[in-house]
Amino acid sequence: MPHLTTDDDVKLYYEDSGSGIPIVFVHEFAGDYRSWESQVRHFARSYRCIAYNARGYPPSDVPANGERYSQDRARDDIRAVLDALKVDQTHIVGLSMGGFAALHFGFTYPQRALSLVVAGCGYGAAPNQRQQFAEEAEAAARKFEEGMAKAAEAYALGPTRVQFQNKDPRGWREFVDQLAEHSSEGSARTMRGVQKQRPSLFDLVDKMKTITVPTLVMTGDEDWPCLEPALLMKRTIPTAALVVMPNAGHTINLEEPAAFNQHLADFFRAVDAGAWRHRDPRAMKQAILGR
Repeated sequence: MPHLTTDDDVKLYYEDSGSGIPIVFVHEFAGDYRSWESQVRHFARSYRCIAYNARGYPPSDVPANGERYSQDRARDDIRAVLDALKVDQTHIVGLSMGGFAALHFGFTYPQRALSLVVAGCGYGAAPNQRQQFAEEAEAAARKFEEGMAKAAEAYALGPTRVQFQNKDPRGWREFVDQLAEHSSEGSARTMRGVQKQRPSLFDLVDKMKTITVPTLVMTGDEDWPCLEPALLMKRTIPTAALVVMPNAGHTINLEEPAAFNQHLADFFRAVDAGAWRHRDPRAMKQAILGR
């Protein structure tokens, strides 16, 4: 099984398919590299597709020290993947936890990114919900420690995941079964070290303003914790476009794979052609009707 090694000596499992301009897929907390199968099958026809498992997600290593899980570490693990596979620049597609990592990568290592897709990004960002999110994250971590099977079922029935269950019961069941296979220790440490501790997007406005890499922000319109953060990123990142997918929850790449892939394909086509533009500053004037 192919593994690469990070600069802090953690082995990450990866899969590398296709050829051409590279795309790196960064999974969400409840997913893994398998979550991107519909995207890899589609894009590996004309791109080099790289999907990997984050630390804490077997067959990647599960470090025992909780301090080795953090938002900065998740960001730098993307760089470790690029360095190990000798990729200079790439499109980066991240969902949820992966979307946060992609965003942080974009303002930390902009020279390594051809573009950013930041999807389902925003959990715990609202300033008035920080304490609630921290408490829920800690409670979720304890449930994962008690056993993955029961915890996976409960987690997959969250208010932004029932949309997937209603649309595609078979796909949702596969998602639950794969989540139940995750490491209880890795899931708990990731929840506490990455999810619970990451900074709010509302505290990153100045950094987001510096992003000049083409950026596509995506969210489902019933992914309630991500709607306001998506608007924040749209307003703040001068190269950002926003896609809001109708009647969709959190796992938009699984819920609506064809639509998700089409949005990505259109975005990549524009970026690869050099046709993606910065927002016209005149669009940010405070006037409603005009001058």
